[in-house]
Amino acid sequence: MPSRASRISLADVARATGSVLGQSAQVPAPAFGDGFASSSVSGDAHPNLADISECLFFSPGDGRIWLQDQRVVLMHTEALGSLRREMVDSLGLKQARGLFTRAGYVSGARDAQLVRKQWPDAEPLASAIAGTRLHALEGMVQVELVHVAYDAKTGSYEGEFLWHNSSEDDEHIAAYGVGGSPACWMQVGYATGYVSTLFGRLIVFRELECRSMGDGHCRVVGKSAHQWDGVEEDLRYLNAHEFVDVAAYDQAREEAADLPSPERSAGDAMVGASSAFKAACQQLSRVARTSATVLFTGESGVGKEKFASMLHRISPRAKQPFIAVNCAAIPETLIESELFGVERGAFTGASVARPGRFERAHGGTLFLDEIATLSFVAQGKLLRALQEGQIERVGGTRSIAVDVRVVAATNEALREAVRKGTFREDLFFRLNVVPIHLPPLRERRDDIPLLMNHFLHHYRRKHDCDVKGFSQVAVRHLLNYDFPGNIRELQNLVERAVILADAGGLIDVHHLFTGGEVHRAEVLTLHAAAASGVLSLAGKAAAAAQAPSAPRAMSLDQTEQSLLQKAIAASGGNLSAAARLLHTSRAKLAYRARKHGLV
Repeated sequence: MPSRASRISLADVARATGSVLGQSAQVPAPAFGDGFASSSVSGDAHPNLADISECLFFSPGDGRIWLQDQRVVLMHTEALGSLRREMVDSLGLKQARGLFTRAGYVSGARDAQLVRKQWPDAEPLASAIAGTRLHALEGMVQVELVHVAYDAKTGSYEGEFLWHNSSEDDEHIAAYGVGGSPACWMQVGYATGYVSTLFGRLIVFRELECRSMGDGHCRVVGKSAHQWDGVEEDLRYLNAHEFVDVAAYDQAREEAADLPSPERSAGDAMVGASSAFKAACQQLSRVARTSATVLFTGESGVGKEKFASMLHRISPRAKQPFIAVNCAAIPETLIESELFGVERGAFTGASVARPGRFERAHGGTLFLDEIATLSFVAQGKLLRALQEGQIERVGGTRSIAVDVRVVAATNEALREAVRKGTFREDLFFRLNVVPIHLPPLRERRDDIPLLMNHFLHHYRRKHDCDVKGFSQVAVRHLLNYDFPGNIRELQNLVERAVILADAGGLIDVHHLFTGGEVHRAEVLTLHAAAASGVLSLAGKAAAAAQAPSAPRAMSLDQTEQSLLQKAIAASGGNLSAAARLLHTSRAKLAYRARKHGLV
């Protein structure tokens, strides 16, 4: 950017952002901080409408909509209007305005982070215009640019926009009619949050004209905070310093994730943001300060041992031993001696006395994984140890007092095992003091992007692989995969992909699903056609029309064949053009096309 402020027109912006969709060249996107990257950006790295619309896709069947790696919702404007009325009536106009302004600020800040990470090489003004398109894509308002100027040297910004079809105005006018003050509170907060986060300095927007005041349209002006008179009033509604600091902290935390940390393994961190994950963590923190027995339940691979380890680390016993036992991995004839120890001469080969896991965990925590695999005899002795706080070594005659917190885990339904007679009912009730259920990964899909990013950073360091991130298609398929192996399977998929992906390239679908996994093809995405968007299945409107007869799952070969067919068809049979669409060489594409009988 030149140091002097430059004023651009609508035509300039159209040229800078490549708003003519047909002129957008397809090239690999650069990587950005959290490991995700777009499958396509315009040739000059400016986000256009087609690029932005590709960030929005739907996950059918599990009730989630994604804007890149962030979850969003569709909400009736009438419902939002009803909430707005209740807040105004109960809290007062100023309090409600502040709440909606701050909510808009958070939304704008998140969109700015998306654009900055997705298109890091875009010109600042082009990135700023991308926010207007995102705001329109989200159904809030149609934005018309009047003028915008930005001085990169001084950091001063000034922009003027017209808003049409404001959803906030519609609901405010329906509830209160035309009044004397502007009503687009969330949208003003959004603009402030988006531009402030994008440029890294506080830029405040004001609504000078508004339909709720009887004007024909809404007119907003944004300036750097120091350029406004009486900015304290804006900051009072915005509470800007708090939110800017939070955004800076989030950014610093994300950047810190890239720093080398050799002592950290992929399993060391508990990563998640879903409601199910937070509920489990809340239960964990409540029970950690006690010595109560905890029973973790959930499918294999959901992280039961990691939760048990964290329970120990945040408990008063943290400085004492944490001993983990996989009951399923120990033969039935040895489980008793492993848990309770052996006296010398107890059986052939027992030449020395040996303490068991209970004694080794004295003062700390004993984690018993796969507890349902214990034999009835072992269950009985474990019950006595829990009731009495004492054990006897195999071949011993004296009782040994132990102070151990027992944490158990199982992927089986213990109540059903009790009904079947394979698990002792009294032991079940002794273990089931504080049950914590860990849901499968398919029920906490909000955590998938975070886990993908976490494992990507770890395995890039571990294997010294220069992989830039995930392609858009790979993100969509991972967000819609059922993960029968849960977090453990996701970890393996990412490690495999990091190893197989090209240096400096992106992880794609064919790097992930090479072990016979069957992933769903029903990934809904929004594709831009001129100025409108069409919701289609598996990337094409035609596929949406065929969805009822299409199979619900595709193998890797079927997915590859389908992608090749679409690319060759879209290129009119020109293999070189098809190869450019798929970001590969003509030789590789020709080989794969011959393999599938397409040429």
